[in-house]
Parts: sequence; C-alpha cells; structure tokens
Amino acid sequence: MMMQAEEAKDLIYVFVFCLSGLAFALGPILIALLLGPRKTRQTANKTGQFIECGVDPIGDAWIRYAALYYLYALVFIAFAVDVLYLIPVALVYNRHFAIRDLVEVVIFVGILALVIVYAWKKGVFEWNQKKPAPKTSTRS
Repeated sequence: MMMQAEEAKDLIYVFVFCLSGLAFALGPILIALLLGPRKTRQTANKTGQFIECGVDPIGDAWIRYAALYYLYALVFIAFAVDVLYLIPVALVYNRHFAIRDLVEVVIFVGILALVIVYAWKKGVFEWNQKKPAPKTSTRS
C-alpha cells in the first residue's frame, strides 16, 4: 500500500512536469493570439503580415544563401555543444581519477582539433567573394 502511494506521488510529479512544459511551449502562442492585433495591414502586396515594424519589405523573402554559411553554423554548433561537455568535466576534474580524466579530455579536444583541421583543409574558413557574372548586352 505504501509503494502505491509513492508511485502515485512520482506520477503526479511527472504529470505536473509535462503540463508545465506544455504551458511554456504553448503559453507564448496563446498570449500572442489573445493580445495581438486582430487586423493586419491591407495595402498592396502586404496582406497577411502580422508583424508591423515600420519598414516596408523589399524583395522576396526566399533568397538563397551560400552553403558556406551552413558550414560556419555547423562548426559553431559543434564547438558550442563541446563547451557544454567540457564545463562539467572541468568542475569535477582532479577529484578521483586525474590521469584518466586528463586522457579523456585530451582525446576529446584532439577530436575537436581534427574537426578544425578537416574544415581548414576543405577551405571552410576561407572567405572568397564570388564575382558577379558579367552582364551581356542584348542588343543585336
């Protein structure tokens, strides 16, 4: 009987945690729907815009970016996540197994160094500006 009460208590904690996560996810959306303006601008080619910042949109929103920008983003994300793994290691470093910890950190940072070397060899860090194609005249 006692075990069922503890399990029910744990289940309530999980349920409250899930509800709070759902509230944090859906809360801003509901607040924006309740407090946001009901009407949008109805001028030429601007219907359906919910955000009015005062700047007229210029051109199409669908533009192409070079794949190089995505490589920069991937390298940045890789190193940001790696820092998140190194901080806990630095906090507990030299408590129990100092040599083993040092070897693990050296291996981890070594793999990161290989990522940098690989990206460098592939030319990810080189900023080469593309020259626009020469304009040809259509006169005959």
